[in-house]
Amino acid sequence: MGVTAVKVTLINPSDETRNMQTDMIVDTGSILTWLKGTKLSELGIRPRWKKEFRTIEGKLISRATGLAVIRYDGSEGAAEVVFGEDTDADVLGVTALEGLGYQVDPVSNQLRRSSLLAL
Repeated sequence: MGVTAVKVTLINPSDETRNMQTDMIVDTGSILTWLKGTKLSELGIRPRWKKEFRTIEGKLISRATGLAVIRYDGSEGAAEVVFGEDTDADVLGVTALEGLGYQVDPVSNQLRRSSLLAL
């Protein structure tokens, strides 16, 4: 399976005039969306919570999280975002992806619209 990359607009939910476009890697194995903390701070998005994560190597790390609005291809959704370090990749996680109404097509490695489930 290849890498899926997208360009999204990040928006401060408290001040929509503060926004920026950025490239992200889509990772359906990541629950939350990860962005460099410097980008989030530049938008005026503030940390609200602290969470622990286990890395692929099994190491336990702690990161702050906050809220952002993410826009892609005309769709918008609010998402919890992780304040990543400079060495962390910008990753669009599955909760943001589903909130936007998209999924990864495993054949083309492109995003395609999907229906939300009402259970």
